[in-house]
Amino acid sequence: MANDLNLDKILDVNVDVSVEVGRTRMSIRDIKALNQGAIIELDRAAGTPLDVLVNGTLVARGEVVVVKEKFGIMLTEVVGQYLSLIHISEPTRP
Repeated sequence: MANDLNLDKILDVNVDVSVEVGRTRMSIRDIKALNQGAIIELDRAAGTPLDVLVNGTLVARGEVVVVKEKFGIMLTEVVGQYLSLIHISEPTRP
């Protein structure tokens, strides 16, 4: 059917996944004055879920976890439009 979305052709395409802790704006003067030990205050409160971005687009939020001595992120929310894409790409079950 023309309305069927076949994602099989793109499921193996690699994309950039990043996790954003927060943001801030600084003047070049303030950036130039940074040195080791400096603290940059971000716009996000401690304990707030982090943003998960795919190719720069928000797709989920989650919490930091440690897995085998490496950082990971446990998803706590998948953003609406991407949740439907995940369900579209899952194989149908009899």
